[in-house]
Amino acid sequence: MSGTSEDRHPFVSDYAGTGGIDESDQSTHITETTLAEMRELAARYPQPRSALVPMLHLVQSVDGRVSPAGVRACADIVGLTPAQVLGVATFYSMFKRRPAGVHHIGVCTTALCAVMGGDLILDHVCHKLGVDEGETTPDGQFSVEAVECNAACDYAPVMMVDWEFMDNMTPEKADKILDDLAADRPVNADRGAVITSWRNSERVLAGFSDGRADEGPPAGEASVIGLRVAKWHGWQAPMPKGGAAK
Repeated sequence: MSGTSEDRHPFVSDYAGTGGIDESDQSTHITETTLAEMRELAARYPQPRSALVPMLHLVQSVDGRVSPAGVRACADIVGLTPAQVLGVATFYSMFKRRPAGVHHIGVCTTALCAVMGGDLILDHVCHKLGVDEGETTPDGQFSVEAVECNAACDYAPVMMVDWEFMDNMTPEKADKILDDLAADRPVNADRGAVITSWRNSERVLAGFSDGRADEGPPAGEASVIGLRVAKWHGWQAPMPKGGAAK
């Protein structure tokens, strides 16, 4: 028999039914424009595969999740197998295996936020929206997630909307934010831009600016008070051995 073993029995990557993305939904909104933007991302790196994470964010900005079509497109462009792309997509919690809502709500329940009421906020949000953690509302407007440390302990408990910070959260403040978003009223992040949508935020994370990076305060008083105290006292970092401070 001619040919190699690989010719007679080619290896096929089969990742269906492994707890990965939803293979039952093959729909996609990926267009030639999206594919061109994926190639643009890949061209920004010495190794195209280094662009995989931003490319997956771009897929989410278009399809609202990591779609099977998005996995295949990423694999083709960066020269990986679909199984390898899926391994990255299912490793990071920011990549959604099923459609997220128009607005994605993330409530921090780690350490300090939990002590300050994060678990209560998460339960309150889920009850108000009528979903469990990790679910999306039937109308597709909201999805809810418990997140691990938003690196904003000085504003605990913290809730994020489309990855923008909502600080010093209370049930009443959460209610107003959700009601305003549901009614399409403007909502400002405490340290960031006006909320638009989760998909728009995903496009920014992919590396495409929306021109709003300087919208809203870059930092709150709790984040810079230590710097203010140091300047007032004239404190400086110790000099490194053998050279000037940098």
